[in-house]
Amino acid sequence: MKRMIVFMFKGAYNNLGRILFANERKTSIPMRNKIATGQITYPKVVNENACIGCSACANICPVDAIHMEDLEEPVEITKDYVKEKHPVFDPMKCMYCFQCHDSCPIFAFYGKPAAIHPRHVGEFDVNLAELLQQPIVMKDDKEFEAVISLLDEKARNLLKEGS
Repeated sequence: MKRMIVFMFKGAYNNLGRILFANERKTSIPMRNKIATGQITYPKVVNENACIGCSACANICPVDAIHMEDLEEPVEITKDYVKEKHPVFDPMKCMYCFQCHDSCPIFAFYGKPAAIHPRHVGEFDVNLAELLQQPIVMKDDKEFEAVISLLDEKARNLLKEGS
């Protein structure tokens, strides 16, 4: 019983020190205030300009952290292809496996920065109409078929024609 009481007092003392005197503080006060007031924003994870709306990222996500939503106004990428959906990322579900990034056809087929990246997509401006006219670069047919199987039917037809 004596050990239990000593343990409780040590715990109370340590926590009191953390609260009042900032012992063992890992986050600065300004950062804590930003977190507490909701001023922290997540990094940009989807590059809308580079996304073709193919659903590959949503289809491969093992934890359903990505879902596709309809665009308010469809975007014509080529004369034969109109982007109607875009990915919406939920950082609270993401386990950061990066399968969405690796299966993005912009990255997998063209070697350009992926349209989605769970940590930060960065800035990448691309003319999709021109990019989709370039030849697809793949290591092997198995990899090509694996990524193609994730795409929605419309994107699958567009990319198979261009391969």
